Amino acid sequence: MNTLTDKWTSWSPFILGLLRIIAAIMFMMAGAMKLFAFPAGMPPNGETVELLSQMGIGGILEFFGGLLLLLGLYTRPVAFILAGEMAVAYFQFHAPQGFWPVMNNGQTAILYCFIWLYISAAGAGSFSIDALRKKTRNT
Repeated sequence: MNTLTDKWTSWSPFILGLLRIIAAIMFMMAGAMKLFAFPAGMPPNGETVELLSQMGIGGILEFFGGLLLLLGLYTRPVAFILAGEMAVAYFQFHAPQGFWPVMNNGQTAILYCFIWLYISAAGAGSFSIDALRKKTRNT
């Protein structure tokens, strides 16, 4: 018998795929701001960061790692690396400013850290190149 819970549960691969896509787009915007000053540059003067600085490497990971996650390509290892990047970002830049994430502006870093950690364990979900590759391997 199909209950409402069974029907809702069957949607989990699609919802996981949507979470991955939406989070990746938002994550890419942070990298685009650092690397390309798009849609706006880095505060306070609207410029880009130095490419080989720590912020520049963060921007590279955010933009290009986000692009891989958007496509769902090498999702598990990329998401694991990006979870680590966000943990470092939180503890290096936010935590020293105070204990509470709402006060040190670290909510976004924490959320991305755990979203990427979850996706590294759960996989890409639907709408991914990884799923297409798995399907062609199994046929």
